[in-house]
Amino acid sequence: LVSSKTPSLPKTLSKDTRALKEAFEAGDLPAVAAKLQSTLHSLENVRLDVGVTGGMGSGKSTFVNAIRGLGDEDPNSACTGVVEMTVDPTPYPHPKYPSVVFWDLPGVGTPAFRADKYFQRVQLFRYDFFLIITSESFTTDLAELALEILRRGKHFYCVRSKVDVDIAASRSRRPSSFSEERVLNQIRDDCAQRLEAQGLRDPKVFLLSMFELGKYDFHLLEESMVRDLESHKRHAFLVALPNVSKPTLERKAASLRQHTWLVATVACGANPRPVPGLPEVACDLYMLTRALEGYRHSFGLDGGSLVRLAEQTGQPLHKILQVLQGPKTKVTEVLVAELLGQASGDASAFSQKLLNVPILGSLASCGLSFATVYRMLRTSLDVAVSDAQSVLVQASLDNPDPSCLAGEGKGFRSISVRGQ
Repeated sequence: LVSSKTPSLPKTLSKDTRALKEAFEAGDLPAVAAKLQSTLHSLENVRLDVGVTGGMGSGKSTFVNAIRGLGDEDPNSACTGVVEMTVDPTPYPHPKYPSVVFWDLPGVGTPAFRADKYFQRVQLFRYDFFLIITSESFTTDLAELALEILRRGKHFYCVRSKVDVDIAASRSRRPSSFSEERVLNQIRDDCAQRLEAQGLRDPKVFLLSMFELGKYDFHLLEESMVRDLESHKRHAFLVALPNVSKPTLERKAASLRQHTWLVATVACGANPRPVPGLPEVACDLYMLTRALEGYRHSFGLDGGSLVRLAEQTGQPLHKILQVLQGPKTKVTEVLVAELLGQASGDASAFSQKLLNVPILGSLASCGLSFATVYRMLRTSLDVAVSDAQSVLVQASLDNPDPSCLAGEGKGFRSISVRGQ
């Protein structure tokens, strides 16, 4: 629970680092909390716009739905079909993180949107990064779009969709000599060569199935997108991702752990109230309740997500609930107070450990409140991560693929644990 590394300050605090450092060193928790409260608010509400474009009928809209944890028939899903369905750039906010918006852009090369007018119509400057999706070869129009995005200084990721269809066709045609790895390599090499021929240097192409998002190259695509984002937007993107693999869960957990001390500081310093039954601990119970509910939503442990998972997999809900160690119902202030009581049992010893950690040590010296809240948050987060991994395993019992859990990118045959 305790690391000797100094917690990293969000970059949004860089302009006020000196004043913040002085407040930390003085052990002035209210002053620190006041400065960090606005930072926490901006982290939780930062805007992220992702442009999803590509060829006609390539699965753009299906991807927009899948990355938001929705099926094509959900009420808030993007329209999908066998022909181009998108006429204008259409925003689709994440259902639980509305500041994370995926834009379904018109297909490149349609009669209404030729390449020479496409850039102006979709307003390329609006988006943080782009996904360029095709279900066949990358055309000249798609390559021109990639080059224009590159000239604008934006990141883009080339995605070859529907590889599951190609694999099934190859298996049917050549059952005796079929090799999935060989088919995937052929598709990947062909796409890269065509992009290089259009002037793109060392293009990287990610192979996906929109209906089995956790398979093939999704974990590599996710890793690249996360790496290229600014720190505050990276966190927003991570918590909103669907829970399709163990690497995704681990990346989410790492990002949330980096912000635990921030939540604890604000909860103890901005609006503290004595906790019922724990007179030595004062904090904002409402804020902590929201934080724990946030863990459940991000890891797909809230009631709505678990019900959808049961429907998707055909498993009884009670079997999925059996694997949970954390709360199975909505988090309440009463439950948070109970968890704080459990964390306070050895808070004094834990506080002594925190004294050796830069920044956290000065906060721990202010009393037991910070140590108790920090310990409770870290423990609750660890339980949520463990529960999410257990749910991932339980959901795959019809056809488990250990390589997905190990992060090798194979995924599950028939499900993706959307959790949002």
